[in-house]
Amino acid sequence: MPNNIKEQIQSDLQQAKQTGQLRSDRIREIVKAAVSQVASEFKEGSTEIRALVKDAISTVIENLQDKGSEIKEEVTASIEGALEAVNSKRHEAIAKTQVEVQQLQAKLDEQEDKIQQEVEGILAEIKQTGKEKSSATKTAVDSAIQGIQDSEEVALLKKRYAQLQGQLAIVRANITARYGGRSQEVQSYLDEAKNWFNKARPQAEVVVAQVQEKHSQFDEKLGEAGTALARKERQVRQILRDLLLAAADRFKDKDSVKDKETVNK
Repeated sequence: MPNNIKEQIQSDLQQAKQTGQLRSDRIREIVKAAVSQVASEFKEGSTEIRALVKDAISTVIENLQDKGSEIKEEVTASIEGALEAVNSKRHEAIAKTQVEVQQLQAKLDEQEDKIQQEVEGILAEIKQTGKEKSSATKTAVDSAIQGIQDSEEVALLKKRYAQLQGQLAIVRANITARYGGRSQEVQSYLDEAKNWFNKARPQAEVVVAQVQEKHSQFDEKLGEAGTALARKERQVRQILRDLLLAAADRFKDKDSVKDKETVNK
């Protein structure tokens, strides 16, 4: 690591000390800015990049020795800042790809809706034709159409698919936050999770109280994660972990029992 970058980190840390701003979030920004200036000169994943990160963290530790052993939070912040700096291009590429995936998903949903509308239109015409036949034939036609329209199992599969996609989005939010992703990227995954879980939410007016309570608790945790992310609070990772556990717990118990009964009908 070039001496001028070491000096920059030292200088910025000293200035933060003098102004009483030597907080973990400030340390993160100092390391991120310093590493970003040099990281672009090296190939991603190279030994030079790793040495750069190692030296940056060491510089922070050396300048915080007066705090003794109580520097875990500061060291964590410096590591986060370094990781965010060296992986910025990758995160930009991931964010771009995620937008493309969302666009493709929207096109897929649109095509599936058109197929459903087409099928319903055809079945309606067939049912109308059956009315002109004998009573036995009409009954047979109606029964056949009813069998095709009996889509409880299909609805369940779509619901579970939406639930899994929502959980996957929260997993991605956790991974992104853990490895230095930008707050906008994490928020995009939270928005995606909310969208998927809304699709999986029961549409009936009457919902079992226990299930409704789980939905409400999950929505609250999802809101807390977004708020903490916007404020750049230190506990955002813990909140995201709690959100992931809440997502897994949201669809247990009576909700799952109800779905099993649907499949077994």
